[in-house]
Amino acid sequence: MKQETHTSALRSVAQRLGGCFLILLTAYCSLLTAQTRDYTRWVNPFIGTGGHGHSFPGATMPFGMVQLSPDTRIDNWDGSSGYHYSDDIIYGFSHTHLSGTGIPDGCDILFMPTVGEPQFFAKEGDKSVNGYASKFSHSSEKAEPGYYSVRLDDDRIGAELTATTRVGFHRYSFPSTAQEPTIMLDLVWRDKVLDKYSNRSLGGKTQETGENHGIYLNVVSNSRIEGWRTSTSWSKNQRVYFVAEFSKPFEPAIESVYNQRAVRTHSIGEKTYGPHIKAAFSFSPTAGQVQLKVAISYVSIDGARKNLEAELPHWDFDKVRADAKEAWNKELSKIEVSGGTDEQTTNFYTALYHTMIHPNVFNDVDGKYLGHDRKIHQLPGYLNRRDAESQRGDKKKNSASPRLGGENSSHYTVFSLWDTFRATHPLYTIIDQRRTVDYINSFIRIYEQGGRLPVWELWGEETDTMIGYHSVSVIADAMAKGIEGFDYEKAYAAAKHSANLDHHGLAAYKKRGYISAEDDNESVSKTLEYAYNDWCIAQMARLMERRYPAKRAIFQKDVEAFTARAHYFMNLFDPQTGFMRPKRNGGFIEPFAPNEVTFHFTEGNSWQYSFFVPHNVNRLMALMGGRDKFAAKLDELFTTEQKLTGRFQPDITGLIGQYAHGNEPSHHIPYLYNYAGQPWKTQKYVRRIMDEFYKNAPDGLIGNEDCGQMSAWYVLSAAGIYPVAPGAPQYDIGSPIFEEVKFNLENGKSFRVIARNQSANNRYVSSISLNGTRWTSTTIDHRVLIDGGVLEFTMSPEPVHEAFSVSRKFTPFNFVPVPSISGPRTFRETAKITIGAIEPRTKIFYTTDGSEPSERSTQYSAPFDVVATTMVRTIAIGENGRRSFPVEAVFTKRESEWTVLSTSGYSSQYTGGGDNAMVDGLRGTRNFASGEWQGYQGKVLEAVIDLKERRRVEEVGGSFLQTTRSWIWMPSRIEFEASGDDVNFTKIAEIKTDVPLTDETPQVKEFLTNLAAPVTARYIRVRAFNIGPIPAWHPGAGGDPWIFVDEVIIR
Repeated sequence: MKQETHTSALRSVAQRLGGCFLILLTAYCSLLTAQTRDYTRWVNPFIGTGGHGHSFPGATMPFGMVQLSPDTRIDNWDGSSGYHYSDDIIYGFSHTHLSGTGIPDGCDILFMPTVGEPQFFAKEGDKSVNGYASKFSHSSEKAEPGYYSVRLDDDRIGAELTATTRVGFHRYSFPSTAQEPTIMLDLVWRDKVLDKYSNRSLGGKTQETGENHGIYLNVVSNSRIEGWRTSTSWSKNQRVYFVAEFSKPFEPAIESVYNQRAVRTHSIGEKTYGPHIKAAFSFSPTAGQVQLKVAISYVSIDGARKNLEAELPHWDFDKVRADAKEAWNKELSKIEVSGGTDEQTTNFYTALYHTMIHPNVFNDVDGKYLGHDRKIHQLPGYLNRRDAESQRGDKKKNSASPRLGGENSSHYTVFSLWDTFRATHPLYTIIDQRRTVDYINSFIRIYEQGGRLPVWELWGEETDTMIGYHSVSVIADAMAKGIEGFDYEKAYAAAKHSANLDHHGLAAYKKRGYISAEDDNESVSKTLEYAYNDWCIAQMARLMERRYPAKRAIFQKDVEAFTARAHYFMNLFDPQTGFMRPKRNGGFIEPFAPNEVTFHFTEGNSWQYSFFVPHNVNRLMALMGGRDKFAAKLDELFTTEQKLTGRFQPDITGLIGQYAHGNEPSHHIPYLYNYAGQPWKTQKYVRRIMDEFYKNAPDGLIGNEDCGQMSAWYVLSAAGIYPVAPGAPQYDIGSPIFEEVKFNLENGKSFRVIARNQSANNRYVSSISLNGTRWTSTTIDHRVLIDGGVLEFTMSPEPVHEAFSVSRKFTPFNFVPVPSISGPRTFRETAKITIGAIEPRTKIFYTTDGSEPSERSTQYSAPFDVVATTMVRTIAIGENGRRSFPVEAVFTKRESEWTVLSTSGYSSQYTGGGDNAMVDGLRGTRNFASGEWQGYQGKVLEAVIDLKERRRVEEVGGSFLQTTRSWIWMPSRIEFEASGDDVNFTKIAEIKTDVPLTDETPQVKEFLTNLAAPVTARYIRVRAFNIGPIPAWHPGAGGDPWIFVDEVIIR
């Protein structure tokens, strides 16, 4: 009623002031109406907490620093978020969590309420690993945006959680009992603690105190504690500072532990440093309800204090919960949907909610943040507390501080860019341009302080978990859409710098025009994604050329260079099979199966990656034989009965044929039918994916949520649009599932998508109009959307082939792809060499003497033989004289006829080229997936080598690889035995290796020994012994390690 009266009064004023004010008033009233609807009732935070979704149900604010949530699982892939719906034990409530990632981290600063004598450790037969966990039932759980509650069954405690941006707020309701209520603090929980002086602890106090210790706890008073925790996991050096305040005083005698077992009394005012600290805070049996506020900071304890004072100076839990709900409703109101089923509406708003959990604010309320140079930096525009108080004339020590700085100047963290560049960040360019600017300014600061743009940034560190340099996609997309607020020149310089580094295969990419298997693993995926990233930089250069005409010549040169690089995908296309394929030694790797998952691809196979050319679909169609054949290839992708083979990859889920919606490389593929002139198939498959792979259930996501990408796909697709190539300011048309979707834009305008005759059966588009005018294109420009208006669909139960008629523009670029050389890498007598080209009108020239090929070299016309070890070098020259990159291959004549008679069974993924890999003379690089390495997992490597005749043997040894991040170690020892008949063997040597297990530097090493007495033998048996279970300090602790060998040496 109050709102209606207020609105009526404003209308009356508007009538007196005129039409302009009325327009503004209409926008205001529309926004007010949107914000008064309760969108949070349609959010189910439990979606994605089961299956492989890896989300969490706890309390957080939009993009907040704190994610306060229950922890039900200490390890494994499906426990990455700390919670899994299949569990029935809660270990405690911690303050940092990741939504939908595939690697566990976070779960910092864990508290847990209990009753009675504190139990710091699990006893024999206990249900948990930490001694104070509790059973719970989902029937007593409740989760909504900004709030979570559960009943802890063991002690009949009610636990409620809510949060501000940087503060977690707990409310624990204890039962009436003679036993003391207790709140446990576990600073050791889950991830390994980093403590330089962990071996020097003396009775809970150390010889050295200060920053080098992993954990610090200071009991400031009987209601306040402070400290930090430093840990290593995915983030290698993460320190979280905290300040915790209790609503009631705890008992002065505090029990705590400082090592694995010793329990002692911790006094108020006492400070403790060490590697293993837990504490128990007990309260009067009549306490009833105890509240707990926990502020965190990545800067300092003082930063946490400021965060607490600024954001939560009071104890009104219900107000904080209401404020969180209001904040979520404000964010969720940016898109209004109507006319869908309840399940679709819940799926939609839960998806929108998931896109707003990450990235996270990383600076404190005073503007300080931890930079990638590990130094503390200050954001501009923030006042320090003393100045702020002086300006407002407020000297009260404990009063709430003003907002320090503005909402437009935050620094962010948790950038899962390999995932989120595809749809999440493009969604932000529609509904959250303010934060988009903040994200890009965060990128620039990361570049300035850390030396490059983020790839997969986590809590102030670069993890390099995934591939590409997809920050440039986010920047290019914002530039293309005219978003201002960041330094275009700095952003462009950062993009160029990151593209011109020499790591992660980039040096080979720039030298060859593609990444070969011997250069780096995931070579196909890296080549394709780098090519897309380079196209983004070319788009940026074109825009910079117009924006800064005085520097036009520089930018024109960049346009040419990066447009050429954007075509490097062509160098891995095989016209014979129609797939993108890995190369080694100048040619395609054999054997090849497009459904095989190998380390040449990133969480995928050739089926999924052969369509990753989002920036140049027309050229890809041409390579595949034109529109019709391209569409047929898409049909085959979605309908093939081929099953996944090769290495197990749990991310590849949600299969329709070989399309895998459970992982990001496939997400744009259904929309490619639009390019092939068959948009009704886009509509068919997009609807099928939304119907089958998004459910209102804990396992309602078909794969990892991945920091919002899985959900952003649904949000945009449900609205009938999707960005196939971020960096181009267009969206492809799909099939909307709601009668109306309304985008409430930051400029005060709205864009409405209306679907007439929409239903479960009516999934096909019969016609579209834009602002009342017929629209026949399968794309819509971003500018049209941002300017506001109405996009109206009319839906049909049957495909309508005439709905769209406008063809897409295609600007050709003269690029000559490299030729491919094929032949046996090793041979005994002769080797037949074949050279092929992608485009038939190119001419191929080659040399066999190692010299640089040119048009004066021998022109290739037919396969030829080589009879000695030979380097073949070749080049393709197009009709206009443009040249390809040169390609080279070495074909090695084997010096011996030795063979390997038997082995203990090498991996089909790491064959090294077959049975004789250990005696073929080919050596591997530090890249375990280069193809020369033969791998043995969890077993003794055993092989018998037939020398073909009795020979004198004086020296034996082997060449092995260690790269512990890939679970590969040197053998612990190597034994050699000799025999004349392959039956009776005698031990002749043993080598003990000397590379430390903890050495994480990838390295290749030969181990050789001279025999005490030379022997004559025909057969040599070698045994290389595995190190045993993976050590406890390693993320794969307890698993089976690998031995990788490329050569057994016998002289």
